[in-house]
Amino acid sequence: MRRHLARWGLATALAATVIAGTAIPAAATNRPLQTAADDLHRLGITGVQALARVDGVTARARAGVGDLKRGTPVPLDGYFRMGSNTKTYVAVTVLQLVGEGRLSLDDTVDRWLPGVVAGNGNDGRKITVRQVLQHTSGVFNYTNDMAALTSEEGFRAHRFDHYDPADLVAIAMKHEPGFAPGTHWDYSNTNYILAGMIIEEVTGRPWDVEVRDRILRPLGLRRTSAPGDRPWVPNPHAKGYQQWEPGGELSDTTVWNTSGAGAAGNLITTPSDLARFWQALQRGRLLKPQQMAQLQSTVLAETFQDYLPGARYGLGVMFVPNRCGGYWAHGGDVPGMSTANGVSPDGDRVAVVSLSTQLADEKAVFAVHERTMRLIDDAICAGVR
Repeated sequence: MRRHLARWGLATALAATVIAGTAIPAAATNRPLQTAADDLHRLGITGVQALARVDGVTARARAGVGDLKRGTPVPLDGYFRMGSNTKTYVAVTVLQLVGEGRLSLDDTVDRWLPGVVAGNGNDGRKITVRQVLQHTSGVFNYTNDMAALTSEEGFRAHRFDHYDPADLVAIAMKHEPGFAPGTHWDYSNTNYILAGMIIEEVTGRPWDVEVRDRILRPLGLRRTSAPGDRPWVPNPHAKGYQQWEPGGELSDTTVWNTSGAGAAGNLITTPSDLARFWQALQRGRLLKPQQMAQLQSTVLAETFQDYLPGARYGLGVMFVPNRCGGYWAHGGDVPGMSTANGVSPDGDRVAVVSLSTQLADEKAVFAVHERTMRLIDDAICAGVR
């Protein structure tokens, strides 16, 4: 959700010694995976959960503490806020509706949400559903102008506020678009608030209900949910800690109302549920071939090139090139929590990492990014020569 997305590449290493799908004690984790978790903790992350599944074999690791005051351990498969990885679920839902003939990617936003995208040069008549899902709409990113996400004082003052989707789009409409629709690429959470609103307009039901019935229940993802206005993370979980300024203290940001994230980043999950989702998606269990091709039709992620060279964005998914070809992914950030993942094109190899700290120091953020990019490559490229 936050402007800097350097944690997209968070990763885990090769798993090769434990039974797939089973909960295991930390001592039984694969050594490279545990080393990865320990390294991330040493880089300043209070708590790390990691899962890697390679060719049917699963390993888990944890490092640090789940609560700084109590010193309790991080759960091996605990709950966390997945942040912007929510976008992948929303994009899949839209594409299922496309496959059912209920809307088209070439429909304009105004076709479904008349008058919502308007003012200050914004024009929903010129923006398509495809451009919304692909971040080529040009609409301003509302989270860049949201007090609860930009300072500790703002977070404390507004963390229990409720936001309707229309409220969030209205924040964006106070600003001019960054570019004409379809001419450039830049990440904007406003796009997925609009996508959630379109889902509700098409189906008559909230986006999270459609996600539940179309994705979570069919895949048996019982530990993935949208919390609505509930500010708590289910147990077990590691607490989230935000560093608002470089060198500043860590602030507990676990409890807050994430309605301000909405369809752009509201879901809660676990490492095992998230890994299962990515593997199911890549194995064709959620979309028909035509819609899968649309999901993975990419453009250059222009504003991500400094730290993800060659990265390309589809519809709610990103393709990240690496030494063995590349992988599909979508990271996520909310105050105090980050998630990253990668899945091989055939779905046989997947890695998920949850971090319970958001650091503000640029050098520390870069170090975490570099370390975890290498680790995700190790998981996806295991055994590939």
